[in-house]
Amino acid sequence: MYITQSLKRAVQTNSQGIATIDGDRQQTWQQFAARVAKVAGAFQALGLAQGDRIAVLSLNSDRYLEVYYAVPWFGGVIVPLNTRLAVPELVYMLNDAGATCLLVDDTFAPLVSELQEQLETVRYFIHMGEGEVATLLLDYETLLVQSEPIPDVGRGGDALAGIFYTGGTTGLPKGVMLSHTNLMTNCLTLLSHVYTGGTWRYLHVSPMFHLAGGAFVSMVTIIGGIHCVISGFHPEKVAQAIQQQAITHVQMIPTMLNMFLNNPQAQTFELSSLQYILYGGSPMPEATIGRLRDKYPTCRLAQAYGMTELSPIATILDDEYHVFEGVLTGKTKSGGRPAFGVEVQIVGEKGDALPAGAIGMITVRGPNVMLGYWNKPEETAAVLYDGWMHTGDAGYIDEDGFVFIVDRLKDMIVTGGENVYSTEVENVLYRHPAVAMCAIIGIPHDVWGEQVHAIVVP
Repeated sequence: MYITQSLKRAVQTNSQGIATIDGDRQQTWQQFAARVAKVAGAFQALGLAQGDRIAVLSLNSDRYLEVYYAVPWFGGVIVPLNTRLAVPELVYMLNDAGATCLLVDDTFAPLVSELQEQLETVRYFIHMGEGEVATLLLDYETLLVQSEPIPDVGRGGDALAGIFYTGGTTGLPKGVMLSHTNLMTNCLTLLSHVYTGGTWRYLHVSPMFHLAGGAFVSMVTIIGGIHCVISGFHPEKVAQAIQQQAITHVQMIPTMLNMFLNNPQAQTFELSSLQYILYGGSPMPEATIGRLRDKYPTCRLAQAYGMTELSPIATILDDEYHVFEGVLTGKTKSGGRPAFGVEVQIVGEKGDALPAGAIGMITVRGPNVMLGYWNKPEETAAVLYDGWMHTGDAGYIDEDGFVFIVDRLKDMIVTGGENVYSTEVENVLYRHPAVAMCAIIGIPHDVWGEQVHAIVVP
C-alpha cells in the first residue's frame, strides 16, 4: 500500500468531481492531482531527494492537502509541525528530524528569520500563503508554475511516510515514525466502520498537523469526496461552513464539540446536512453525547480511541452504542471494540494478559503500529516489545469485548492508597448542568499523599 494510491483512485473514479474547497478556491480531482505532480516536481528541481524530510508549519488549507500528497509523490517524508508550539520547540523538532525544507503560511512566515538562525539542516523555506513573500522565502505558486510535473515514484509499504511529533507529559518530544502501510491501514480500517456510500463533503476542522485531523486526508480522497477547508476551529465559523457547504461529515475532539454546543450563535445555523460526527482524542462525557443526540437526532456518531503511535486508531465505538436505553446501553463510556485488523490486550505489571474486567495497561498489535520513534531506539524499545505497542493507558475489556479507558497510568491519582481515575470523576461533574468544562488533577496532601482537585469552567 502507498498513500498516493488514494489520489490515483479519486482521479480515476471522479476526475471532474470537486476535490477541494477553500474559501473562493475550488478544484477538481484532475486539477488537484496535476498540481500535486508539479509541486512534487518543484521539490525535485530544488535538489531534494527521496527520504528527505519536508516540514510544514501552517494552518489548514487546500495547499496543505496538496503538500500531503506531493511529498510522498516525489518520495519524501512529511513532518507536520504543531502550530501551537513555541520557537525553541519547533527548532528542536526541525533539527531532530533533519528537515531540509520548511513550508509556512502567512501566519508563520514571520517566524522564519528567527528560526533560520537556529536551524542546522533546512536549506529551503517556501511560503504557501497569500501575503507578500519575504526575501528569505520561495513562493509556492511561483515554484509550481515554473516546475514540470513528475511521475509518482511509487514509494510505499513499510517505507517511512511521515514523522509526527508527540509531546507527551515528560521529556523531549518524540517523532513517531509512520509508514505508508501504517497510514493506509488506518484509512481503510476507519472507512470500513463508517463509510456507508455516497459522496462525503468533509469539513477539516481539526488541525491537519494532528493525526486526529490528518487521518481523514486519505479517507476523503480514496472515496473521491470533497475536502472543505477552514483554517481552524471557531464554533461560529464551523457552523457557518456546515450550512454553506452542506457538510455531511466532520471530526472534532470532545472539547470542540462541547464548545460548539455551548455557543449560542453556532446553534442558529441550519445543520441538517450533517450525517456523521466523528470524535476522539479524549473521553467524551456522557452528558455531551446526550446533548448531541438531542440536538442532532438524525446524525450518526462514532468514537475512535488511539494515539499517534497507532496511526492513530485502535478501537471504534459505532453509532448504535451511543444510546442510554435498550439492550445496547452501557457502552458510551468505552472506546469501543478493536478496529478491523487490530488486536487489543490488557496486561498486568509483569506483562501477563489479564481477564475481562481487570484494569491494566492497554496494549495493541497490528499493521497500524508505528515503526518506532525517530532517533530514539531506547524509547522505542520501552514501548514496542513482544510484538505489542504498550500505550501507557490504563483500561479494561468487558465481557463483550469493549475497551474502557480509565486514565493515563502516569496520571492516575493515588489518594490514601486508593487509585482514582480522573476521567471517572470528570464524567460525574459533567452531569451537572452548571459545568461547561472541567479537568481533574492530583495535588499534594500531607495525610493522603495526593488529593483529588477539580478545575471547573462554569
